[in-house]
Amino acid sequence: MQASRAVPFRSWVVCGLGLSLLLNACETPAPKPNLPPSESDLVLLKSTTLCTAKSDFLKTHPASTFKAQAWGAGQELVLSADRSPSHGDESYFFDEDGVLIGTLFTFPSGLDLNPYPVLRHTVTLLKPALEFYLNVANLSSKTSMDSSALYETGDEKTTTQYLVLGTREQPALLQASVTIDPYVRLFSPYRREFLERLRHPSGQKPGQPLDSQGAEDEEPFLSLQQFARGQTAQLSYCGTQNYDTAANAYQKAIASGFTNKVWQAEAHHKLGLAWEGKGQHEKAKTEMLQSLAIRPNTPEILNNLGTVYSKLGDKANALASFEKAVTLRPNYAIARYNLAEAYEPTNPKRAISEYETYLALVEGIPDEASRITLVQQRVKALKH
Repeated sequence: MQASRAVPFRSWVVCGLGLSLLLNACETPAPKPNLPPSESDLVLLKSTTLCTAKSDFLKTHPASTFKAQAWGAGQELVLSADRSPSHGDESYFFDEDGVLIGTLFTFPSGLDLNPYPVLRHTVTLLKPALEFYLNVANLSSKTSMDSSALYETGDEKTTTQYLVLGTREQPALLQASVTIDPYVRLFSPYRREFLERLRHPSGQKPGQPLDSQGAEDEEPFLSLQQFARGQTAQLSYCGTQNYDTAANAYQKAIASGFTNKVWQAEAHHKLGLAWEGKGQHEKAKTEMLQSLAIRPNTPEILNNLGTVYSKLGDKANALASFEKAVTLRPNYAIARYNLAEAYEPTNPKRAISEYETYLALVEGIPDEASRITLVQQRVKALKH
């Protein structure tokens, strides 16, 4: 039984889904809304950080203390509560490249948050992303606490989620996850497999059956995992941008078989961007055309396809792509800029018009400051 409202997952970043005004056409991490501070006096990642290589992780965490198990194409290392400094079950998740991309801490008996006033205050500043009823038989407190809430906060590239049970006066932490943003969908404590860890904690009696609770993916896990791996490499979440890894990941995501057309189209689109990053523009064109065949009239894809056509020297198709992008989305600023550039050599008057439209759309946006200056200079030169 669920209380008040339930939103299984925070929306995962996919171009064309809620990101229509991004100036960068989804080629850099999307800015998050203004989340409250994420301060905490409960230090979970005490001796490691996300994006650490597994070889480095094992230098400070002896492999003999962990139970290793498969996690899709990657691996999960589990440290049981009786050995962990947090006194909870700790799981460290590595992708197939051996990079730490997420962690999960599970407290089947509930971790009393009263000794952690900073974290408690942080939670009071957050609105629940999800609220539902949950009884866990192994709670250390005798008080009946079945009203649970999932809270989410984070910073520029990471997300922390807390599954908290009980009243504001007696809160207990059941699970906490920390992950880099491309993988956030796979690390919600409301995932059914993670709630099952509360139902069947190691060496303890099961709690209330949770068969009707927990979100499950409609798309293949491997496809979602590889898509996230591609995003991580392409958007430089863990170090430098790596188009080789991104292309490999998106190809595997496609091969695993997305069923939803939006996911199919976006995987081909992102693969096209990876090929473009590698300088393989014909391959980039092929993937973007395949994306548009699956999901026609998508402005982001048309804009990026126009850029590829420009690099191939196909000015006519580049112009047509940019034109269609701004026709479909008149306030698409970066497409306006690209259209102005395409018109500049042959139609200065139209270029000025498009540049001025771009300037009106991006007025007051700090991230566009350098391009705004460039456009102002171009407009001035064209007018003279």
